[in-house]
Amino acid sequence: MASGLFSTARELPRLREISSVLVRHGLGDLVRRAGIATLLEQAGQVLQWGEASEIAQLEPHQRARLAFEQLGPTFVKLGQVLSTREDLLPPTWTTELARLHSHVAPVPFDDLLPVVEQALGRSPFEVFGNLESEPYAAGSIAQVHRANLASGTPVILKIRRPGIEAKIDADLRILEHLAHLVEYEIPEVRRYQPVQVVGQLRGSLERELDLAVEARNTERFARNFADDLDILVPRVYWEWTSSVMNVQEHIEGIRGDDLAAIDNAGLDRKALAARGADAVLKMILVDGFFHADPHPGNVMYLPGNRIALIDFGMVGRLSPVRRRQIVALLAGLARHDEGAMLEVLLDWRRDDIVDEARLAADLGEFAFDYADAQLKDLKIGVLLRRVSAILREHSIVLPVDLALLFKALLSLEGLGRQYDPEFRLIERVKPFLDRAMLERYQPVETARRAQETLSDFYGLVTSMPRDLARLIKDARHGRMRVDLDLKRLDSFGLRLHSAINRATIGVMTASLVVGSSIVMTVAEGPTLFGVPLLTFFGLFGYLIAFVNSLWIIFSIWRSSRR
Repeated sequence: MASGLFSTARELPRLREISSVLVRHGLGDLVRRAGIATLLEQAGQVLQWGEASEIAQLEPHQRARLAFEQLGPTFVKLGQVLSTREDLLPPTWTTELARLHSHVAPVPFDDLLPVVEQALGRSPFEVFGNLESEPYAAGSIAQVHRANLASGTPVILKIRRPGIEAKIDADLRILEHLAHLVEYEIPEVRRYQPVQVVGQLRGSLERELDLAVEARNTERFARNFADDLDILVPRVYWEWTSSVMNVQEHIEGIRGDDLAAIDNAGLDRKALAARGADAVLKMILVDGFFHADPHPGNVMYLPGNRIALIDFGMVGRLSPVRRRQIVALLAGLARHDEGAMLEVLLDWRRDDIVDEARLAADLGEFAFDYADAQLKDLKIGVLLRRVSAILREHSIVLPVDLALLFKALLSLEGLGRQYDPEFRLIERVKPFLDRAMLERYQPVETARRAQETLSDFYGLVTSMPRDLARLIKDARHGRMRVDLDLKRLDSFGLRLHSAINRATIGVMTASLVVGSSIVMTVAEGPTLFGVPLLTFFGLFGYLIAFVNSLWIIFSIWRSSRR
């Protein structure tokens, strides 16, 4: 299996580097069990076993974070994706992985110039004034430089690092191979769905590598908050924006993690926490398009307690159906209604087989634990982590958009409490839920849902003749297949096998009794001690029949107790 996955020699040195880093960080068992070590040895790449002494004292989740940071931007992003999967990993892991940051040296501006010149079609110094060669900020995928437009408007140029696309693509190919390999070789890891996680990672990185996607996200958020004067979103300058460079308005403000500067500027922390929470909840429950990474570095505070949102590379989208599910789940959490929560979780299970009775019991216990709690005492982060634990227990995997949503809500509550220790996100959620529930039963909304239902029913009726004709055609050409999924089939087979065995022995026992009776009635033939020899055979047959009868009775008694 392994030898067929890594077929190109160019991938092996990087695979050896990845394996060596994992080994040094005490994760060598994964390398060994997945068969990677054997593969490298066959290719002449020898690993040095043994972990660093200072790392050996750390917990596994801490070692994993350090290993990801050392392996570069692709693995940092993998850790950040995993940090959103509360449905797959326990809180100790997701919290630790959320601390991941890329430690990368900035690229000299001279190395960026060819990228910028190709994007603009001319020198950037002809387009922008006061273009700073020193980076304003540097990340693993892009770095930021400040400049001015010809009008004097301050802007930032977010420029993709040269060669980063090829490096990330190479790492993604290796990760895809490793995900398939780990799923194949280590059965207990399959529940964590490594192939699906790497697929989510590829989609996320491909969007982040295209800086025009971030620009479109920024514009959409700007439209959604156009009527809110307290929320500011940077303007995008499309005439100079492309997939490799994003040019947008530069906003000067106080970073969200600079609490001392916030206090010195006389800003109201409680107002900032409430206003920021309301903005994110509007994104989720009203717009269905939300900032999936609302940490302090992506927020700027302005005079008058205004908030500027930046860096829209990581966003989540929610369909109207999904938003209704979220409203129902959050309402169930707030009202301790296990029935409402159960219906939503069953909708999320997709084709997975779930023990509904046990899931309902777990949700009932969860609701009972908070039945007497006041709304002001509830923490939505704690509630969502309990829900995530129930999902993990029942092997229900969240869709990607919901995994991002859970993480955004957890980050939002943590951010709010940094500014206001008494901040309770669920108190900010309740007005949105009440409004959403009220709108659901408004005549216009009721009419719209009725129209959707009638449209679906009409579509079902009109498509039935076509579907029936296709079914008959498939049957006529031998292409129709029926899959039967019989529960407890193995147990049924064993019971059937046991019943047939007992019936066979019963028939043989009855035959022995009849045969022995016939033999004992024959007086002629040889004798032993004056008794006909056939009589001895008959008695021996009776004895065997007696033992068989006892075995059948014991077998029936034992099966009735199971």
